Amino acid sequence: MNNNQKQPPADQTNYAIGYAGHRELLAWALFDFANSGYTTVVLTTIFSAYFVGVVAGSMPGSATLLWSLAIGVANLIVMVGGPVIGAIADYRASKKRFLLMSSLGCIISTALLALIGPGDIVPAMLLVTVSAIMFAIGENLIAAFLPEIVPERNMGRMSGYGWSLGYFGGLLTLGICLAYITWAKRQGVPETESVPVTMLITAGIFAVTAMPTFLWLRERAVPSSQDLHLSVLAVSFRRLAHTFKEAARFRDLFRFLITLSVYQSGVSTVVVLAAIYAQEVMGFDTQALIILIMVVNVTAAVGAFICGHLQDRIGSVPTLAMTLLLWIAAVSAALLADQSAHMWIVGNMIGLAMGASQSVGRALVSKFSPSERCGEFLGLWGVVNRLSAIVGPLSYGLINYWSDGNHRLSLVSTLLFFIAGLLLLARVDEQRGKAAAIDAGVSPNE
Repeated sequence: MNNNQKQPPADQTNYAIGYAGHRELLAWALFDFANSGYTTVVLTTIFSAYFVGVVAGSMPGSATLLWSLAIGVANLIVMVGGPVIGAIADYRASKKRFLLMSSLGCIISTALLALIGPGDIVPAMLLVTVSAIMFAIGENLIAAFLPEIVPERNMGRMSGYGWSLGYFGGLLTLGICLAYITWAKRQGVPETESVPVTMLITAGIFAVTAMPTFLWLRERAVPSSQDLHLSVLAVSFRRLAHTFKEAARFRDLFRFLITLSVYQSGVSTVVVLAAIYAQEVMGFDTQALIILIMVVNVTAAVGAFICGHLQDRIGSVPTLAMTLLLWIAAVSAALLADQSAHMWIVGNMIGLAMGASQSVGRALVSKFSPSERCGEFLGLWGVVNRLSAIVGPLSYGLINYWSDGNHRLSLVSTLLFFIAGLLLLARVDEQRGKAAAIDAGVSPNE
């Protein structure tokens, strides 16, 4: 944060207290560091491969489908429940409490995955579904703190700091887990015993590195005193209904959410299927894939950091437009690549674009969110992310199925998501969207 920037006094009560200091900002960003190990190890690399190859190995034709089903169910539940939980958290000023409960849920269910062995398909699917739900809810809630802890002009860089730390957190957790698996293999420990231990490692790192968030991050929102005769759940649905009725008032927010749903479908496809593309089309082996994933994490952290600063200088919409152009170039390069060496260049381009687009998206929704309803509006951001995680990979998979395994043709659909997203972004007016958020109530961003 710029030290020359005028700060509100500590007793200013547009929230209960003023903006965050350096220690509290670090505590907020460390949550991204803490929870990223879960996605990297459980959803993307080690446990997903373990589930398909070992846990459901007796059902080779259905293993991938069962894994996709568990993740899909989790995304659907979060789509429905995320905004409701966000609205309740806003109404009761209890984002931190819900964040703690969701974090504990993710940590405990991840640790319980250590009990999963060959053939434990149903308990594995249940635990993965629960852990993915808890992770996604926590992701929405931590994002909802952003409008409270920094003024609008610094949201971009703060979001970028968080995403950057997140990628390094995922890289660190993956590196420790791979080091343990390598050591265990040399000791003659079978995979059925070494992989479950990595679930304990991942859960432990999450628990330890999230502690500063709960020790130092402060709840600034004030509980609502309205509708005291209604239940909390009834109030949350009433607030959501009111939000959708006000779509015209927050037209740039809703336009951006539509834009986000389109381009994020492309991002989700790349996250889920880039490794398969590299393996099936470019001939990467397992070791090369793991190294590629680690390299992408580093470049993604760099992209998030750079674009976090850039969007505060030139605006979030222009920065996102540049990022989508980079996505279009990266996917086009992947379509034209015919050597494995080309994929390393593409991977670094994807990393830069991925970190940047995710950081900018979170910051822009935060800028468009009224101060007293940031939990609810960031819940809608979570809905869009979950929907995209279903639509993007599903479109790729269906085209791949109908084209008899033509991955290059399938990748064209991913390219179209980014092109369409860029076109839709042209209709989003950043200044008008921020003004609507301020007009909706007293904003902490001024």
